[in-house]
Amino acid sequence: MKLYQKEIQLKSYPRGYHLVTAIIEEMLPEIKQVQMGMLQVFIKHTSAGLTINENADPTVRKDFETFVNELVPETYPRFIHTYEGSDDMPAHLKSSILGNSLQIPITGGKLNLGTWQGIYLCEFRDFGGPRNLVLTVMGV
Repeated sequence: MKLYQKEIQLKSYPRGYHLVTAIIEEMLPEIKQVQMGMLQVFIKHTSAGLTINENADPTVRKDFETFVNELVPETYPRFIHTYEGSDDMPAHLKSSILGNSLQIPITGGKLNLGTWQGIYLCEFRDFGGPRNLVLTVMGV
């Protein structure tokens, strides 16, 4: 059994949904040494999230942004956790809804994603700053 773990820092991204699959693959070349296993990606923040979805058409990411912003509006009048601005509490809720961790199979030294799948960093803050990911590979 092989086990690798690395923490990486992504640059600051604007609010929105950003494909980071290639960055993860580049920063974790150890994936190539695993024939069968699993990659866990964990984000160490409560105001950003991770998901897997369409990697080809950027309008999908725009529609994600539109829908999730309507689902959790910043103008909701009952939020009291607004110390860091109107996007503060909505970002925490969006993070919990979409999640902070992904598990992706590794087959033949590559992430076994579908043809049109990619890993999104979901940035819910206007000025979220750099985001830290913990990447853990387990396999043979």
